[in-house]
Amino acid sequence: MKNVKCARCIICGQEYEAAADITLCSCGGVLDIIYDYEYIAAQVNRATLAANRDFTMWRYRSFLPIRENSPAPPLRVGWSPLYSSARLAEIIGVKYLFIKDDGQNPTSSLKDRASAVAVVKARETGANTVACASTGNAASSLAGNAAAAGLSSVIFVPSRAPAGKLAQLLIFGAKVFSVEGSYEDSFRLSAQAIEKYGWYNRNAAINPYLMEGKKTVSMEIAEQLGWEVPDYVAVSVGDGCTIAGVWKGFKDLRAAGLIYRLPRLISVQARGCCPINRATKTGRPLEPMAENTIADSIAVGRPRNPDKAIKAIKESGGITVEVSDEEILQAMALLGRKCGVFGEPAGVAGTAGLMKAAKEGLIPKDARIVSIVTGNGLKDTASAMKTAGQPMRIEPDISQLEKLLDNM
Repeated sequence: MKNVKCARCIICGQEYEAAADITLCSCGGVLDIIYDYEYIAAQVNRATLAANRDFTMWRYRSFLPIRENSPAPPLRVGWSPLYSSARLAEIIGVKYLFIKDDGQNPTSSLKDRASAVAVVKARETGANTVACASTGNAASSLAGNAAAAGLSSVIFVPSRAPAGKLAQLLIFGAKVFSVEGSYEDSFRLSAQAIEKYGWYNRNAAINPYLMEGKKTVSMEIAEQLGWEVPDYVAVSVGDGCTIAGVWKGFKDLRAAGLIYRLPRLISVQARGCCPINRATKTGRPLEPMAENTIADSIAVGRPRNPDKAIKAIKESGGITVEVSDEEILQAMALLGRKCGVFGEPAGVAGTAGLMKAAKEGLIPKDARIVSIVTGNGLKDTASAMKTAGQPMRIEPDISQLEKLLDNM
């Protein structure tokens, strides 16, 4: 890979060849992929991107750690819509608001970006089975992308995973194991199984390549905004891989000369499960928490990738916000009614945090803000019905309709 120099441990600094199957440093630290930005800048610029008709995440192939001859997987991942929402901005109390709807990806979440890279790297190692533990979205994205690429997938999910996500896994033909326990229990079992059976490891906190796929969401945001970088980007945070990827995407663009400034991050976690935000605020080592929130995809009580996330928040001069389940459901409703965007609880947590930060005066009213919706609401319709309510039952009688409408 001409664009990649090495993989470097973020704790001890030890460097490794960027082999397709690398995981953690020998010290236990997470690895970061280091690029040759001079080489990348010679391959891609604003003009070449403007001429590029490949409107998927692979338009940023020069920034991705894959071999030159590796084919992209079949599913269309990336280039999700970025909506300007003046109506929601007015309600929140900010001047400029954009909603990045990554629930429009093939399996309806941002995690498709990571899984697409995982499939490519699995092919590069010659593996025919890919495995991971997940609260839902990483699992469904892996299962779908693997199925399209002709690979098998093995998934470990905590027993609380929503039915909509389980349905996706099973439809995509994955071998699914519902683990009686927490996400941590599922992760531990997946790690043991991956080592025992030699499957390719898609766990994002272990595999450094997956964050590289996630960073393409930032590259799209910058390009879709005409290279005018927003002041703030709001992100839902679970294990920390997504917010770390968002930050690296902007940093990569600056290093290659496509942008000249960086945004501040808004790290949003559920109040009932916020270990990364708590560690960021206190400066103390991360302490595990209970997974007490309806936002299952960010209910990670023992994050496996906190270091990159905490570093990203601090480097960006970011804000940490915790939101209640009630605030998440309120954001879910507002996004639907004011923007026509249907997000799952974890997917809209970033918007809920943005609303809270604006209310508390943490964000200037004239700021340009992007909120990333990371997953589609059809993945968890039970939560949607909690805030949306039930349909009105009626007989096929116009007089009954008139009475109901008169009382509304």
